[in-house]
Amino acid sequence: MIDAEFRSEERFSRLSLAFHTGDEKEKVLTTVDSIINKYPLKADIHISDITNDRSVIVIEYHDDINREAGEIFEKIMKALDIDHCD
Repeated sequence: MIDAEFRSEERFSRLSLAFHTGDEKEKVLTTVDSIINKYPLKADIHISDITNDRSVIVIEYHDDINREAGEIFEKIMKALDIDHCD
């Protein structure tokens, strides 16, 4: 199961996706890459291990004046069949 967490402040947005290694990791990384590359707005992306079998990808947008990140995050979550975000 992929867990999602969203945070936003003025001109800053972050989506964190926690996943198990293996198939989930491949699905998350492929989906994120394919969607964010469709937009001119560039993201800072970090991937870290949480435990031995869980990792997290953090996608951050800074200086997002037009709030474009929200649309990008929605498309990522929809493509990954995530219907709940903390």
